[in-house]
Amino acid sequence: MAHDTPIADDPPLIELEGVSKSYSLEHRPWRRLWQQLAGGLDTGPQHHALHDVNLQVRRGESVGIIGRNGAGKSTLLQLICGVLQPTQGTRRVRGRIAALLELGAGFNPELTGRENVRLNGPLLGMTAAQIEQRLPGIVEFAGIGEFIDQPVRSYSSGMFVRLAFSMATSVEPDILVIDEALSVGDGVFARKSFERIMALKEQGATILFCSHSLFQMESLCSRAIWIHDGRIQYDGRSHQTVVEYSEWLSRMEAQSAEAGNAPPVRVDSVAATLIDVRVSGQGPDGSWRSGIDTLAIALHARTDPGIPDPTLGFLIHSGDGRVVSSAGAWMDGVALSREASGDLRAVLRFPRLPLFKGRYTISAYVLCERGINIYSGAEQLVGFDVSQHDLHQGVAALPHEWSQAPDASAGT
Repeated sequence: MAHDTPIADDPPLIELEGVSKSYSLEHRPWRRLWQQLAGGLDTGPQHHALHDVNLQVRRGESVGIIGRNGAGKSTLLQLICGVLQPTQGTRRVRGRIAALLELGAGFNPELTGRENVRLNGPLLGMTAAQIEQRLPGIVEFAGIGEFIDQPVRSYSSGMFVRLAFSMATSVEPDILVIDEALSVGDGVFARKSFERIMALKEQGATILFCSHSLFQMESLCSRAIWIHDGRIQYDGRSHQTVVEYSEWLSRMEAQSAEAGNAPPVRVDSVAATLIDVRVSGQGPDGSWRSGIDTLAIALHARTDPGIPDPTLGFLIHSGDGRVVSSAGAWMDGVALSREASGDLRAVLRFPRLPLFKGRYTISAYVLCERGINIYSGAEQLVGFDVSQHDLHQGVAALPHEWSQAPDASAGT
């Protein structure tokens, strides 16, 4: 779990007061031109991406931003970074920002990598002297060798992203904004990028991290904001925000269950790929008998041998999608080793499965050794049924004891 120490005496690095953002839905070019000539006044149909957002973020905080697609998360980050301007309200940002949004968006494909660094450096707040001072380190970290003096149009996608990331994080930012990806590029560079991000966090940089991964967000951030329909629904400690958001998701998923089961969501990368996840240990009728059978979850993943030994995590979901239990090898103090090829095989067992009757599903993840960066994963990939031969109610059997006090005053 992340622990941040915001500096309360300093003014907030980020302040948003009554910020809203709207976009015109007018499709006629002449009409849009007329609106601009009239001072931007738009009386036609609009899309309201953000509504009256008030937000303060202090130096040293790590803040997660969660919500469904289209909730307004990316718009909020772009406003903070200055890519967009608010339609209403006030935005104040103190300090230098490094934004991992659309890496390399300002690169000119006809210029060399070195020329692009010099051209884009001022946009990141660097002077010409600072650019020249940091240029060797940027080139070395990107690891693209002699291609630094070749036109960017000749780069592979991996080379392009490596140079853009190296430049964006070389400015020693006060504020680091990350949209989704904690690491970029391929192979060993994905690891290097993750380590650089964590180093910036440990040096006291303020982090804004937007992600669909609640586990990853909670591991990295001490505070989290849930956005829905352009409004902040909840702002608090990350674990409590996750609880509020997860309960809302469960209600929404239960309401739409009649629409059918959606395919499992998968995430793979060059660092790792899930090959197989399967369960075993069921009883004669094909289900796992509560309190009797052992649930065994076997996982096979193929990983890049060049990265440190990864770890594994599992979630068990109830029929309505709610997480009822989890297990992480790193949290249990278990170090997993791989074959020389990078293949990782492991089995997690739940003896005398304590879950009560119902239908359950399993999500599986391959993560970095810290249990933060997800290399590969699949949500609700494998299902299993639990049967029960008694009348206990609920989700799981909790260890408990009975006793009789000799008199009413003896409570224990």
